[in-house]
Amino acid sequence: MNICSLLPSGTEIAFALGLGDSIVGVTDLCDYPDEAKNKPIVSRSRIDVSSLSSAEVETAMRNILVSGESPYTVDEELLANSNIDIVLTQDLCYFCEIDVGTVENTLVNLDVLPEVLVLNPRTLEEILTCIERVGVACCVPMVAQELLQGMRERIDTIAQRINAVKDRPKVFSIEGVDPLVIGGHWISDVLNMVGVTAYQPGCDAQRIKWHDVVEYAPDKLFIDLCSSDINRNSREVPWLVDQPGWYDLPAVQNGEVYLIDHVYLSRPGPRIVHGLEILAQLTYPDHFQDLIPKGAVAKLDKGIMNFGNFKNSSEWFNLYR
Repeated sequence: MNICSLLPSGTEIAFALGLGDSIVGVTDLCDYPDEAKNKPIVSRSRIDVSSLSSAEVETAMRNILVSGESPYTVDEELLANSNIDIVLTQDLCYFCEIDVGTVENTLVNLDVLPEVLVLNPRTLEEILTCIERVGVACCVPMVAQELLQGMRERIDTIAQRINAVKDRPKVFSIEGVDPLVIGGHWISDVLNMVGVTAYQPGCDAQRIKWHDVVEYAPDKLFIDLCSSDINRNSREVPWLVDQPGWYDLPAVQNGEVYLIDHVYLSRPGPRIVHGLEILAQLTYPDHFQDLIPKGAVAKLDKGIMNFGNFKNSSEWFNLYR
């Protein structure tokens, strides 16, 4: 069975199910596990988010969409010659990954149409369902069940321990800067599980105003921008610092501002449980330890308050571990 994964979470699911050797095509964003980087690239984003600011990405994306073009290019020749049986894709966010409409318009030219499996989870439970669906479609249902059992045990352990916590800080999580965005879908669900009640599980991502953050006055602030690792997250911090009331936030005053690598939250695959564990430990450090993967989180240096004096963003934050 030949699998073409057109979304990073689909690639991670397939590898976690032991299907790495069956993957014949991925996107340029599929970078985990390391073996995925050696797979043929079928789809590429036309926007290099690694070199642009959030505002520049927003402008570039809008310009492409206004022109009526797709934000992604597809190697149709490679697609046609790969004898693909199953295509993993999504239809939730055209900003993040190639959408099912673009995929179907490309596949229509193939002599034999592969099965298109659309993965559109909106909650943590639906992520688990997607993993099960991939396992069934790819003929490894028992492997999927074993993976899901381990994930559920970790989720249940976190949920039970959080339920016993009485002292809960006010937490705010930002998934987009300039424009300011709070995450939806499974991200809001995971945040809700750790006690962040400002979000409704499964809701759409929402654009907000800075005064919404100021009025909420969070004790802890998480910055986990979509498509952003720690370094790119840090490049967006000056925009936040320039907003009125930044230094008055309890989270800033207490040094409780954290950058989180987006891959643990924005990719609805097996590593979403790591995301839940990361949030649990950052929110309740007295109750959870040793759950944060190395390099996944950076913390604001409490001793640095005037960010304008530092040109190197790495000086603003210390790796959490």
